Amino acid sequence: MEIILFLAILGLCLIGFNWLMGYRKNHITIDLDERYVDFKEYVEAIKIELANQGREVSYIGNRKFIIDGQTYIFIERNVSMGGVPLQRTILKPEK
Repeated sequence: MEIILFLAILGLCLIGFNWLMGYRKNHITIDLDERYVDFKEYVEAIKIELANQGREVSYIGNRKFIIDGQTYIFIERNVSMGGVPLQRTILKPEK
């Protein structure tokens, strides 16, 4: 019984972690090589990365991008992966 409970809790933790890290349908997840403190530089790096992926992108302000004609909200996550901080960019479609 304890094994089943342990596996259920482990599965819920994995699903919750993936949800927080932006692994959802229609979300765009980007991990950039550098860490950005200045917001303007960060936005420019996101635009460059999306353009390199072949997407049409523009920043409209207030953490919103228009990517291939659809509006996305910019979410930043900082996570420690193996002791190294990872700055993850999640672009969530606006409803």
